[in-house]
Amino acid sequence: MLTLIQRKLIYHPTKVATLNVKDWEFAEGRCLPVTFEVEPGYTLHGWHVLPPSHQALNRKEQQQELDAGRPVIIYYPGNAGHRGYRADQLKRLSSLNADIFLIDYRGYAENPGSPSEKAYLHDARFILDALVAEYQIEPARFVLLGESLGGGIATALANQLSQEGTELAGLFLQAPFSSLVAIAGERFPWLPVDWMMVDRYPSIERIPEVTCPITIIHGRQDSIIPFAQAQQLFETAPDHSSAGISKTFLEIPGAGHNDIFMMAETEYLRALEKMLKPIRQSNIPNP
Repeated sequence: MLTLIQRKLIYHPTKVATLNVKDWEFAEGRCLPVTFEVEPGYTLHGWHVLPPSHQALNRKEQQQELDAGRPVIIYYPGNAGHRGYRADQLKRLSSLNADIFLIDYRGYAENPGSPSEKAYLHDARFILDALVAEYQIEPARFVLLGESLGGGIATALANQLSQEGTELAGLFLQAPFSSLVAIAGERFPWLPVDWMMVDRYPSIERIPEVTCPITIIHGRQDSIIPFAQAQQLFETAPDHSSAGISKTFLEIPGAGHNDIFMMAETEYLRALEKMLKPIRQSNIPNP
């Protein structure tokens, strides 16, 4: 019962029967539906958004676009809504001449299943491995972009890959927490959350072992995830990546939790482009 109650407080999915790309005003061929069968009976749906002026009308054309060697951003969203709510931001991110993948979590949009940290970390790794194996994308082209709850997933995956010696292009965290336990402790100080929490997302324990470049952006007026949590996470992160790139922290003075991109789009895109630039400089298209 405690687990069920916790997850109802943490996860706020919007369910739909289907998400039609045309309803979100993408140009023809710019946003492609993708699916991943992460386990038997569990097929997750998402989108692949191409940069402006690029188009793919079938799987062959999609692969040709990916073979061009552009940066690839995997977007891990926050705990509410579904990918359609982030359509405008996906368009703007892809304007950096990058390919964007956003696959909704279990229990969100048209996807089956129920939310849990264990399932989400499993799915994140499965999807990244599928992008490498089936879509022929080199890991060094990936930037993992985690928004809020998605920051916990992105950090866990970056930690796992770093420990295996797999180098990513970067970890970009938008309004992240240090851990879900810390958030619950601030909300419910009278409860023994340290032993009650099932889904914990301990990013502050995982980020010290991340070897790729790290950028954190957080709104100073965030009332959902306190600014101090992002600062603690940043302080715990390595000062430099394995390639010697310094970590970056962006404070957005007037922004809250959900309006960071709207309030600071220029700064946001500039910081992300800085992370993407080394990919372009070393870009070797697939044969």
